[in-house]
Amino acid sequence: MALEIAPGKTRIGWIGTGVMGSSMVGHLMAAGYAATVFTRSKAKAEALIGRGAMWAETPKAVAEQSDVIFSIVGFPCDVREVLLGTNGALAGSKPGNVLVDMTTSEPSLAVEIHAAAKTKDVHSVDAPVSGGDIGAKNATLSIMIGGEKSVVEALQPLFAAMGKTIVHQGGPGAGQHTKMANQILIATNMIGVCESLLYGYKAGLDLPTMLQSVGPGAAGSWSLNNLGPRIMANNFDPGFFVEHFIKDMGIALSEARRMGLCLPGLALGEQLYLSVKAKGWGRNGTHALMLALAEMANVDWRNRK
Repeated sequence: MALEIAPGKTRIGWIGTGVMGSSMVGHLMAAGYAATVFTRSKAKAEALIGRGAMWAETPKAVAEQSDVIFSIVGFPCDVREVLLGTNGALAGSKPGNVLVDMTTSEPSLAVEIHAAAKTKDVHSVDAPVSGGDIGAKNATLSIMIGGEKSVVEALQPLFAAMGKTIVHQGGPGAGQHTKMANQILIATNMIGVCESLLYGYKAGLDLPTMLQSVGPGAAGSWSLNNLGPRIMANNFDPGFFVEHFIKDMGIALSEARRMGLCLPGLALGEQLYLSVKAKGWGRNGTHALMLALAEMANVDWRNRK
C-alpha cells in the first residue's frame, strides 16, 4: 500500500482512551507519532492532552486529522457508531486512510466495516488484543490481526510500539475469530484459578507459598500468575471489565451456534459471570469471579484470615 508509516510523518487518530486505550496511544506518542484523540468522557483524555495529543469532538473529526485511525471501545454497537455512524471515523476518512479496530467485537462486523471502507478506498483491519491493563501499560500485548496482508505489513511499526506478539491471522474478521478462541481459554481457565485458590484456602495452605509451587509448573497460566496475587490481595480493580467479558463470551457462543459447535465449558463460564454481574460486580475485573464462587462456597473471601 502507498501509506508509509514514520514518526513525525504519520498522523495517528485514537478513539477510546479507557483502561487500555490510554496506555496504547501513549506508547505511540512516545514513539514520535502525533495523535488526535476522542473518547466519550473528555476527562479520560486529559492526561494525553497534557502530553500533546489534540482533542477532537467526534470520531469523524479524528479521522479528518489522521492517517491511521485506531478504535478500542466497549461493545459492537459502540464500534458501529464510532466507525460507521454519521459522525463516525469512516465518514471523515479520505482515500488511503486506515481504520484499525482493536476492540474485541463481532467477526461479522469486522467484515462489514472492511466492505464499507473499501467503497471509499479506505483500508480496514481488525486487531483485537490480549494482555489486559498490564500488557497495555508494558507494551507487551498480543495483537491478533485480520485484514489484507500488505496493509497489515505496513502497520507493523505501529503494532510494534504497543505489543510483543503480533500475528496476522488472515482476512477480515480473522483477528476477531482468534480473539474469541482466546476468550474461550480465559473463561474456563479463570474458573480453575479461582477454584484452586478456594481449595488451597479451605485446606489451610498459605496461598502465596502454594502459588510458588503451582505457578511455574504445568498448571501455570497468565491468569494464575498475574491475577492470582490480585485475588489474594482483594484487588478486584479492572484490567478488563466483567461486563465486557460477558459480551465476548456471548459473541463466541453465537459464533459457535452458527458453526454447529457445542462449547459446554464456555456456556458454564458465561453463566457464572452473569452471576458476578448480577451481584453488582460488572465493572470489576474478570478475576472478580472469585467473589461469586466464594459466596457459593460460603467463604467470606474479603475478610478471610
